[in-house]
Amino acid sequence: MSTIDTSNRKPQPHKSPIYGNLVPAYQALWPAVARKRIVAAVRSLNIPTGSEVLEVGVGTGLSLDSYPTDVSVTGVDLSESMLAEAEHLIEERGWEHIRVMPMNAEELTFDDNSFDFVTSFHTISVVSRPDAMMREIVRVCKPGARILMINHFRSENPIIARVVDSAGNITKRLGWRTDLDLDEVLSDLPLRLDQRSKPNPLSLFTVMKATCKPA
Repeated sequence: MSTIDTSNRKPQPHKSPIYGNLVPAYQALWPAVARKRIVAAVRSLNIPTGSEVLEVGVGTGLSLDSYPTDVSVTGVDLSESMLAEAEHLIEERGWEHIRVMPMNAEELTFDDNSFDFVTSFHTISVVSRPDAMMREIVRVCKPGARILMINHFRSENPIIARVVDSAGNITKRLGWRTDLDLDEVLSDLPLRLDQRSKPNPLSLFTVMKATCKPA
């Protein structure tokens, strides 16, 4: 089981003003947008029995029923209102293999080399320092651990990138960015990029799978 730093550092509030007070809208709309691809991506990992799994940005627990019941899943998020919904879901379903807790994605309080799998869905573009979040994910991964991330990243097509970038000022006011470059996020990290694909050609979202290399 992964150990947690028992220091008294309190996670800082999320940068985005929309989190925490839009839980009902999130629950009503987001599953229709994201759930299908998240469930398919998690199940494609074929997570072995006994694995330690971390989900960064677990929110209301949208993805939790896609994990096998014979693994240990830890979900972290800064929004206590969303975590309350996730905790209610865990209790309702009787999931003893899942726990959630408040934590800053940029300052994870787990020991190095704690997890066999780390997942994160639509989170890295709403944190203040995406590079710090990615470094923390790699730090808590065991050598050979798998990382699964689904997120909007800046398109490699310059025309599409310019169109999406034009909405950047609006989306930044809501707390998320459209100009995040996947290559920059992964640069200089001890990772092997295994997959970089879109669910369909018109999708705004990228599925990224990577493997942590031994130190």
